[in-house]
Amino acid sequence: MRIQQLHYIIKIVETGSMNEAAKQLYITQPSLSNAVRDLEREMGIEIFNRNPKGITLTQDGVEFLSYARQVVEQTELLEERYKGTDRDRELFSVSSQHYAFVVNAFVSLLKKIDMTRYELFLRETRTYEIIDDVKNFRSEIGVLFLNNYNRDVLTKMFDDNHLTYTTLFQARPHIFISKTNPLASKTSIKMEDLEAFPYLSYEQGTHNSFYFSEEIMSQMPRKQSIVVSDRATLFNLLIGLDGYTVATGIMNSNLNGDNILAIPLEVDETIDIIYIKHEKSNLSKMGERFIDYLLKEVQFDKD
Repeated sequence: MRIQQLHYIIKIVETGSMNEAAKQLYITQPSLSNAVRDLEREMGIEIFNRNPKGITLTQDGVEFLSYARQVVEQTELLEERYKGTDRDRELFSVSSQHYAFVVNAFVSLLKKIDMTRYELFLRETRTYEIIDDVKNFRSEIGVLFLNNYNRDVLTKMFDDNHLTYTTLFQARPHIFISKTNPLASKTSIKMEDLEAFPYLSYEQGTHNSFYFSEEIMSQMPRKQSIVVSDRATLFNLLIGLDGYTVATGIMNSNLNGDNILAIPLEVDETIDIIYIKHEKSNLSKMGERFIDYLLKEVQFDKD
């Protein structure tokens, strides 16, 4: 299998025509057809259904296309990194659940470095994607949480994917609500206090098992539930709908303002905030500094 053949498959799908793909690739149609058939024989699958009206992807072809695009994308990143004009720039990437304190730590780090020397990525993403990013070296560090409910499942995934984890700190569960919420004056909140309010959580895509949830006790039934994909939307709904979410309670008003409150939740639970890395890699100097800023951010909030 050659990278060129993967480009061929992607181009055929983009154009929807073997003839048009051949024209855009500047090769003959028979040469393109032979290259595709050679790839199909090598892989032991049929990638395309062929009929007089044109070609369509088979079920195997749909899956193969997904992998092909990933390989081509990674190849292009390699070429950009080592052949491009920015080859002297260092890469640093973090994948995280939707934690404001991670963003704050990232900001603190960037303020202290020459950003022209680095290619920087901060991905607020789903739990499964965090693990996948670190597994495949797309991110040096992944930040997420463990508790008694998800610990066995996630730590097995870490072991299976050659990842190690380190506990950063422990937190007690808190409720995030707006300062205008009827519960805002309470010093602590019980689960029964929340029954009349919409519960907000982050969607996890196809990996939507409760074990991948970013919120503890996500498996509990709620009368009103709204799933969102980003932190800004969640915060807007906390304010606009008097919604709530369950979180760590760590929040710095310097970046997040004073509209959201963190109030302790009266449950017998703890949350371990951890970072994961690949067992075959050591933290870079940037990675070590980021972890330091992360711990300082949490301490700043407590102070």
